[in-house]
Amino acid sequence: MAHSVEVLFDAATEAVLRGLWDALAAAGLPSQAGHTAPSNRPHATLTVAEHIDASVDIALRPTLEHLPLPCVIGAPMLFGGGRTVTLVRLVVPSSELLALHDDVHRVCLPHMPNGPLPHADPGHWTPHVTLARRLAPDRLPAAMAVPDLSREVEGLITGLRHWDGNAKEEHWIS
Repeated sequence: MAHSVEVLFDAATEAVLRGLWDALAAAGLPSQAGHTAPSNRPHATLTVAEHIDASVDIALRPTLEHLPLPCVIGAPMLFGGGRTVTLVRLVVPSSELLALHDDVHRVCLPHMPNGPLPHADPGHWTPHVTLARRLAPDRLPAAMAVPDLSREVEGLITGLRHWDGNAKEEHWIS
């Protein structure tokens, strides 16, 4: 399993995103609402690797100076192709968000024995919030018809966490 460092949103932004999860599920579509683990919450991954040492939790504390950070949850996008796609919403890459990403990347590198996965590198990263995985392409019209799916959301990034996918544990950076 992978390890990641993720940004988390304030309660109001999270509620809007969870509302989209619920609306997709109510429409009979795949949705992140179906994952009921307490750690499942809307987030945007800043970096991801096969392993990130636990010592990163302390090393990341200075990056909290970037927070709180206003953000815009923008257009719907698709990742993947073929038999299924992943439906996401773009987190508009403001200069402030890109600065946070660069700082987190720099701090995490010494704590990643095999380095980050390439799509998390600066210049290759697409900030996003996942709405649904394993969505069949023929179900896209139904997904796009979900009310407010495309409505821009002005939000606030308020937290950082280190997700340990092996142990299925979240470590809040504070």
